[in-house]
Amino acid sequence: MSTTAVVRKNTYFDSVSLMSVSTRANGLDGVEQAFTAMGTEMNKGVLDNLGLLTDELRDAGNGDLMIVLVTAEGADEEALLGQVEDLLRRKAPASAEAGAVTHRTLPGAARAIEGANLAVIAVNGAYAAREARKALDNDLHVMLFSDNVSVEDELALKELAHDKGLLMMGPDCGTAIINNVALCFGNKVRPGTVGIVAASGTGSQEVSVRVHALGGGISQLIGTGGRDLSEEVGGIMMTDGIRALAADDATDVIVLVSKPPAPSVEKKVLAEAAAAGKPVVVYFIGGSEDAVAAAGGHFAGSSLDAARHAVRLAGIEATATATFDAGAAAAAVVDRFTGEQRYVRGLFCGGTLCDETMYAVRDAGADVFSNIQKDPAFRIGASDASTGHTFLDFGDDDFTNGRPHPMIDPTPRLERLVTEAKDPEVAAIVMDFVLGFGSHEDPVGTTLPAVEEAQRIAREAGRHLEIVAYVLGTDLDTPSVAAQTAALEAAGVTVTHSSTETGAYAREIAVQTAAARKAK
Repeated sequence: MSTTAVVRKNTYFDSVSLMSVSTRANGLDGVEQAFTAMGTEMNKGVLDNLGLLTDELRDAGNGDLMIVLVTAEGADEEALLGQVEDLLRRKAPASAEAGAVTHRTLPGAARAIEGANLAVIAVNGAYAAREARKALDNDLHVMLFSDNVSVEDELALKELAHDKGLLMMGPDCGTAIINNVALCFGNKVRPGTVGIVAASGTGSQEVSVRVHALGGGISQLIGTGGRDLSEEVGGIMMTDGIRALAADDATDVIVLVSKPPAPSVEKKVLAEAAAAGKPVVVYFIGGSEDAVAAAGGHFAGSSLDAARHAVRLAGIEATATATFDAGAAAAAVVDRFTGEQRYVRGLFCGGTLCDETMYAVRDAGADVFSNIQKDPAFRIGASDASTGHTFLDFGDDDFTNGRPHPMIDPTPRLERLVTEAKDPEVAAIVMDFVLGFGSHEDPVGTTLPAVEEAQRIAREAGRHLEIVAYVLGTDLDTPSVAAQTAALEAAGVTVTHSSTETGAYAREIAVQTAAARKAK
């Protein structure tokens, strides 16, 4: 095994492009690990922690591109570097194409592109707030994909956008659908009359695909960024989003999606919902039904409930969809576990999908550990071993610092899957697979070898390991839900039909396994 490190001076790529290149580079034959990133202090810190930071890399500046390859014994390092360079050339900006018009600055692009009114910004967090302010100053709505933006900058940007009547989606906003166009991560759903405002990327994706499956469609999906409903930010973007959808003639029903907001912010948001003049469905994980009802809203206890309410309120006769009997399925599998097997482990790409399943198991009375647990007594780090029922969000900053999002590069999750399979106390492993724009082109296909290895480990130890999967997507996505589901089922994986059903099945396994152990 050897390491090759190269710095390309004054060569800039946005973070989304580099995440995609890293994913493809890691799939090249002979590559053990690939890393393409700008020469920021954060990225150099990641390389230092991995023992890969050379003197040349240490001297790289913020505007320099770093390429690091760890290659297998006997691999042709020069040829592999050439293949990575080729991947980068394919991701190069439009200036590389003959006759293409490019713009060196955001204000220049805003002046030159007639009718442009929205900027998607995916630059290093150190520059993200500055670029977002430029966009707002040029009267552009903003979707800020970048993270590592201070809460002070976020607040200032959102206050500026509010004063100018603009949307400030983000920072750390990964999903939006504006006028039927998906931005960053999103699914192909039919147009319709349901509008969504969400402080959760995969949570909003889940509601949108469930609305689609039930026969409805999406008018707009406005992301806010995960901190919007915090005490510090005060829900500025969610309240502005509600007002935008209330004024949108194409929207008949509004759905709000978030992890638990700060109490004072929840009160403010619900007051805005009450004034919307349209039906508002509220899906705040762990939220108060009484508070929603008092505001005249429609409480949803799950993402599936949110979609069902939205379709009903839109006056659409819901399409019949497949259902999964979690209780019966758990009863059929519990008898196959050994006496030691009792815990459920969740390995998720989507934070809200992880939350929904984690809350389902926790609300059944079980202790649940996670890297996104609110209770410090049950919080574990990304590098910590699992304990008891453990649910990990691989999209959290602890896992993505210096690495692509797991929806793009699932490598860390694959490694953890094999590790969890070796634990004799593990009864089930639950995973999500997110399809759509921006995601890995075949998330199931790249995971199946690790699934087969996990199954082999358990089988040789005389254990049945129940692997549970949920595929988030639509029949219009590429690949389709049906194709990905078929591949999983062919490998002996149990596939549920929604995030809500996934949580119900995980809960039933935990409850029925505990009851079976007690009966013995």
